Amino acid sequence: MKKTYSEDGNKCWVTFELPAEANINTAYLCGEFNDWDKTQNQVFPRKDGNFSTTIVLETGRAYRYRYWVDGERWENDWSADKYLKNNFGTEDSVVIV
Repeated sequence: MKKTYSEDGNKCWVTFELPAEANINTAYLCGEFNDWDKTQNQVFPRKDGNFSTTIVLETGRAYRYRYWVDGERWENDWSADKYLKNNFGTEDSVVIV
């Protein structure tokens, strides 16, 4: 995960990445920042086989998120800042900006 902050510190461009080893066909980034929408933030394949997408987040808080993979399962981010239990008996990834 790569974070780039604006000069005034109010925004952060966060690049989320899934490694090629995840062996996926499609993935979407879902979380508190997009009401867990499974279609809004597609994670695109790169030439190196990894997948990535960049979104802008307001700073000063933490956001829960997960990846919706291949239209059938949730996956956590291997490089999340931390993990928190959710109401479904699993954990969510968390990014802190």
